Amino acid sequence: MALSVNIRKKLGSFQLEVQFEAEQGTPLALLGASGCGKSVTLRCIAGILKPDEGRITLDGVVLYDSAAGIDLTPQQRRVGYLFQQYALFPNMTVRQNIAAAVRDRKARAGVAAEKLRQFQLESVADLRPGQLSGGQQQRCALARILASAPRVILLDEPFSALDSYLKCQLEWELAEMLSTFSGPVVWVSHDRGEVLRNCPEVCVMDRGQAQITQAMKELMAHPGSEAAARLSGCENFVDAMGHGNTVTLRDWGVTLNCTAPVPDTVCRIGIRARNLHPAEEQTMNAISCRVVRVVEDTDALTVLLRPDGAAPDLPPVRMAAAKGSWKKTAGEQIIVTVDPDGILPLETR
Repeated sequence: MALSVNIRKKLGSFQLEVQFEAEQGTPLALLGASGCGKSVTLRCIAGILKPDEGRITLDGVVLYDSAAGIDLTPQQRRVGYLFQQYALFPNMTVRQNIAAAVRDRKARAGVAAEKLRQFQLESVADLRPGQLSGGQQQRCALARILASAPRVILLDEPFSALDSYLKCQLEWELAEMLSTFSGPVVWVSHDRGEVLRNCPEVCVMDRGQAQITQAMKELMAHPGSEAAARLSGCENFVDAMGHGNTVTLRDWGVTLNCTAPVPDTVCRIGIRARNLHPAEEQTMNAISCRVVRVVEDTDALTVLLRPDGAAPDLPPVRMAAAKGSWKKTAGEQIIVTVDPDGILPLETR
């Protein structure tokens, strides 16, 4: 079973243009910043919002086709949609919310009882959504989705309303539940860690445009564009010009060696903070810098650096450092090196 999406939608000055496929058993992430069109895409798939043109199919069944005049209702599409705020019926109990999703009225009581047990909601079955914790509300929403026997599941930022501790527990529970689901799953997120843990495939979205679907590990290693690199967690970007296996960074006043030839189309590079290290002056890719600031986080340090050859108006360079080993303070000089295989050639798109 596969979900195929190829649609376009204009909303004011915003233009959505997405094309991807989600396969059964391989959750696909739509990864992008807020406002890039991820949720709009889900609403189009679910039939809540009508695209201007294009085609959506699910396991060979046409859900929407502008050329053929086909536009199935949300009920006909059998899409399980987990909204950011869960969209539970506030005047119904947990049991009633779940039962309302069951199409066969005679089976409602039995299915609701089964889902209450499956999602550990029996003790709150007669409470209303306003009396539940955030985690209980999400379990209720997921139970209601599965009770509807969906053919595809859409998850719209499923953990955005939860604290970090509860998020970890529910993320594991959701992954367990999805492992038994027989249809495609599309998981919308702006959290690369969440995507890396749960979605083998990812489609990066940037300002309404979908990039090619790729393995999440491939995105981390070769993001290709600056938008994708930012979403993959890259912290440093600088204009560059390639020459064979080297790149010249005029804004930093340095030339760096790379492990592979740099395409002529590259005009920027990305460098992850973890690919910068303190070094000796004679080390390959060594850069002389001044420490601007040291920022302490829970488990690590971020050191802000300014290369000696950098223009004063450029943003500082970020380097990750271990807490116990770092001794430098603001204003001190340091030599750092860039891993040759940690230089990410980027093309504008």
